[in-house]
Amino acid sequence: MKRKIVVLLSVLLVVGAFGVIAHAQGAAKVAGTWTMTNQGRNGVVTTTLMLTQDGATLAGTMKGETGPEIKLDSGTVSGNDIDFTVTRQGRNGDVKVEYKGTVDGDTMKGTFMQGQNSVDWTAKRS
Repeated sequence: MKRKIVVLLSVLLVVGAFGVIAHAQGAAKVAGTWTMTNQGRNGVVTTTLMLTQDGATLAGTMKGETGPEIKLDSGTVSGNDIDFTVTRQGRNGDVKVEYKGTVDGDTMKGTFMQGQNSVDWTAKRS
């Protein structure tokens, strides 16, 4: 009888631990307006990123200092990892750009590919 109680309590403890871990790994809250910066050819490039969030799914827009507002093609948040894609107009047609990074409260940082180059970016919630 004692053995069954110990096994049952052990199972409940393991299930509870997994529940705590799953809850802790819920999607970071990123909805809102962010000021994103990265190093460009002629200095620092500033972009306004406006995000809406439905669970782990992101939508929104990006707008640079010049140029049109661009709608996000897709985006997700998993724990503190963020990933979103936009399609920009390039010299030779449309170019898909994937942004990957991590969220830490009101800051984000990550990379995106520009041609063959990896570019670092940071963002702060406005």
